[in-house]
Amino acid sequence: MAPTRVAVVGAGIVGLAIARRLAQVVPGAQITVLEKEARVGAHQTGHNSGVAHAGVYYTPGSLKAKLCRRGVQLLQPFCAERGIAYDECGKLIVALNGPELERLDEIERRGKANGVPGLKRLDRNQMREIEPYVEGICALHSPHTAIVDFPEVTLAYAEEVEKAGGSVRLGFEVAAISRRSGEIRVQSKTGEQLAFDRLLVCGGLQSDRLAKLAGEDREPLIIPFRGEYYRLVADRRELVRGLIYPVPDPAYPFLGVHFTRRVDGGVDIGPNAVLAFAREGYLRTDFSLADLAETLMSPGFRKLARRHWKMGAREMWGSFSRRAFVAEARKYVPQMTVADVEPAPAGVRAQAIDRDGSLVDDFRITQVDGIVLVRNAPSPAATSSMAIAEYVVDEVYAKV
Repeated sequence: MAPTRVAVVGAGIVGLAIARRLAQVVPGAQITVLEKEARVGAHQTGHNSGVAHAGVYYTPGSLKAKLCRRGVQLLQPFCAERGIAYDECGKLIVALNGPELERLDEIERRGKANGVPGLKRLDRNQMREIEPYVEGICALHSPHTAIVDFPEVTLAYAEEVEKAGGSVRLGFEVAAISRRSGEIRVQSKTGEQLAFDRLLVCGGLQSDRLAKLAGEDREPLIIPFRGEYYRLVADRRELVRGLIYPVPDPAYPFLGVHFTRRVDGGVDIGPNAVLAFAREGYLRTDFSLADLAETLMSPGFRKLARRHWKMGAREMWGSFSRRAFVAEARKYVPQMTVADVEPAPAGVRAQAIDRDGSLVDDFRITQVDGIVLVRNAPSPAATSSMAIAEYVVDEVYAKV
């Protein structure tokens, strides 16, 4: 019998983790990863915060909660084995006032239900033993939240796929997916056509478009939100030792500005969340009329915008005013000034939105006619990548 020909579309960290898992558990499979860019991890993977999340925030019992906890348990030893930077610098989730205390209680409840180790409530003095310059009335400390070099993790996954006999095809932008004579045909924009027995799609910012090519409903639609950052200048990095996060407000769809130490020693501040005018719009000047029209015509986006226009206006103001951006951050580190920051590279979040305007929070993984589709894999997808791969390959793929 001929070996099974399996393709994975998308060479981000999740797509390559899936390909790696296939190589481990599908004996003799011919595995091909198809990626439209000239390198792996070019989009969300290469622009994320670099945080290995411990699983504090997520709804107990959700895929996010389960796969985050499993993922970090797999990620840490993998990084140790491969010599990839992984630093348990810890995270403080800081309450600024009384109303935030109740929300912090709920986060602590979720974290403990999810089995997050070492969670501890700290008073103001205890907070400052960890972060001397932080301000707030109390905090939840997650000592095992870590920072990691996710681009290096992604390259390591790709290396393992190729060592197992698989291939990573760069510069292959999928234009059509069809079924013929028991095969799944994948055609590139250049006209090249490849045939496979099985197909798994993990397209990030293009996931809804790829799902449509595969024959599934376009919803949930991907709306690109650019997350802009500033970075502490080198001689002010001592203001932040690890990770300082706000208490999320459930009335708003995004977390808000926070402080993230990077494995190279830098400290990023952000992100905000502003509508990107192109699917891959990392710069304010990036513009695609087709992409923007698609967003504005979406019923889900229009409902979301009506619901949260005030927050959107505030985020846009922070995008154009460094002083306003820093003012938000100074609520947590008051000694920081506008002179202490410089611009840092932005990322784009592939935010899935349902037709009713609600943000798709959990991972969403479906299948249509034998094709497995990772429809929504936001943070903590990088942390969870090996666990998502186990779930996709061992449960979803195995049952198709």
